[in-house]
Amino acid sequence: MCIPANNLKPLEDAAIPKDGTGITYVAAAARVADALTQDVLLAPIESSVIPLPHQIRALSRAISSDRIRYLLADEVGLGKTIEAGLIMRELKLRGLVARTLVIAPKGLVTQWVAEMQTHFGEDFRALIPSDFSAYRRIVRPACVGTSAGREENMWRSHDQVICSMDSVKPMDKRRGWSQGQIAEYNRERFEDLIAAGWDLVIVDEAHRLGGSTDQVARFKLGQGLAEAAPYFLLLSATPHQGKTDAFHRLVSLIDSQTFPDVGSVTRDRVQPYVIRTEKRQAIDSDGKPLFKPRCTELAPVRWEERHQGQELLYEAVTEYVRQGYNQAMKKKRNYVGFLMILMQCLVVSSTAAISTTLARRLEVLEAPQEQLTLFPDYSEEDWADLDGQEQIETLLKTRLNAMRNERTEVKLLLEAARRCEQSGPDAKAESLLDWIYRLQQEEGDPYLKVLVFTEFVPTQGMLEQFLSDRGSQWSV
Repeated sequence: MCIPANNLKPLEDAAIPKDGTGITYVAAAARVADALTQDVLLAPIESSVIPLPHQIRALSRAISSDRIRYLLADEVGLGKTIEAGLIMRELKLRGLVARTLVIAPKGLVTQWVAEMQTHFGEDFRALIPSDFSAYRRIVRPACVGTSAGREENMWRSHDQVICSMDSVKPMDKRRGWSQGQIAEYNRERFEDLIAAGWDLVIVDEAHRLGGSTDQVARFKLGQGLAEAAPYFLLLSATPHQGKTDAFHRLVSLIDSQTFPDVGSVTRDRVQPYVIRTEKRQAIDSDGKPLFKPRCTELAPVRWEERHQGQELLYEAVTEYVRQGYNQAMKKKRNYVGFLMILMQCLVVSSTAAISTTLARRLEVLEAPQEQLTLFPDYSEEDWADLDGQEQIETLLKTRLNAMRNERTEVKLLLEAARRCEQSGPDAKAESLLDWIYRLQQEEGDPYLKVLVFTEFVPTQGMLEQFLSDRGSQWSV
């Protein structure tokens, strides 16, 4: 580091030890001070994780601006969590951030806690709002029932907090609740959260905040979070999802003045607020591609003569679904229509999937009438978050009323499905095995690793058994 000559003075006049340690300390401090003036990044040096080039680039771009409000939109698997952690650490090391809030889907909360500790040595506390009253009774028993106990903002109890998205979204109404109960619920979970004095807010799977309209609870949560801290990071691999209005609502959380309406969302306007890396662009520290090229191919499955039973079952279930759906729509029972659509997905997935579900549906249809219950009060956004297996489980648990002649039809379909299972392997399972053999031959590797995704659990179990019986080692 260079300094003007008139700033130099004899070592004897310096108020530092003369044994050499003082000079080492001053020199090290000078290097740190010089690094900060040149915008050298400290987080990658200080963290246990070794960032990839695109992650360093994301950190550098984020920190280069005084207004750190970005959408981190890397494709899946490129480490948006690491990027967010690096930005947080950099801001902390520069003395700009002390209190950080992370909002994530429920299933990712513990993963965030673990990754922040493992990669950055940062302790985050996962807070569950439904436990607040019990927490107060344990930690502050003297305050229970007093104004101090009721008014204490639990979100201020820790400087680094992670909570699930749906546990803090505001509520407009709830069956059986008074307006006073709803107001108290919103105060403790939403209003106190927003008012807790955060420096940095990070939202994972942020596309969920866009909502279907500007009135849905998650978008209102997003609006509150956007105003809760000067530094704001939204993480999403799929921010647009083909819905321009929802994408506008999302980017408006970053800067409402730049994006006042849908027409303001243009590529040029959005670009300064989005940090994105695609897999085809990602490289490792040696400059080599991080991922192998992706080859996507649609593989049709043909019915052979031995699959005649499966073909007939498919056609029969399709007709059952068509009639049931039309009846449901005429009677304005949309929840039964949902069930019919899922039945079609199940028979496309596998014979095992439709067989298992038909058996459970028959149990419901043969149960006493008094066991029927109301359809769960899911919002559109909550229902869309469920995968096919979760949706079918939800619908079957509600014991929906039967459609005309449904019990007889389900019995016949179930008998046909069981005959198919006994007659031989599933046509799609056989096709999958042929593909695996072909890939092993092309790659010259009999132990080629293969990852298979299925939407329904019974299909997963069927494939595991089918492939294991043919000499493959599989884990579910």
